[in-house]
Amino acid sequence: MKHSLVKKTIVETAAHLFYQNGYNLTGINEIIKEAGIAKATLYSHFKSKDDICIAYLEYRDESFLEAIEGFVIKKEKGKKQILAIFDFLKSFYNDESFNGCWCLNTYSELPRENEKVRKKIQSQKKVFLDLIEKIVSTNLSENTKKQNQVIAKQVYLLYEGAISESNLHQNSWPINTAKELCAQILS
Repeated sequence: MKHSLVKKTIVETAAHLFYQNGYNLTGINEIIKEAGIAKATLYSHFKSKDDICIAYLEYRDESFLEAIEGFVIKKEKGKKQILAIFDFLKSFYNDESFNGCWCLNTYSELPRENEKVRKKIQSQKKVFLDLIEKIVSTNLSENTKKQNQVIAKQVYLLYEGAISESNLHQNSWPINTAKELCAQILS
């Protein structure tokens, strides 16, 4: 197998296992077994489990950002595009493999001192907030930049709360409620 294909296989395997079973409950040997590779092969691509975790977070985040932006942009311009963020979350929730936010799930399992992974997650959350701000600014162009930044932070917090609580309660009511609250903010 080509070097890049092997690395991709490791990341995809780890992504599935980390997301479904958790970071701490997934061992290196399980990744090796599921990926069908040798231990030396894994370590030729990644120096540590944290390095695999970073690659997993990047992999999930890249596909997430692409998917949510693609979903939202197809909606009617205006407030409907902003509210579509929650429609996307609802479709994500309805996927049978839904297990909440991969970033927060991972972070909750790590010791506080693990700055490398925490900073990666913070960076990804900042990119997501920036995307929300872009969506808000595009659709509420009559607002000042500061107003749109405030609205984007509110939408972000509603989204983050909804994803966590829908996972906890195994119910979509937090997503529906977050969307309703967002509609109130936008009116």
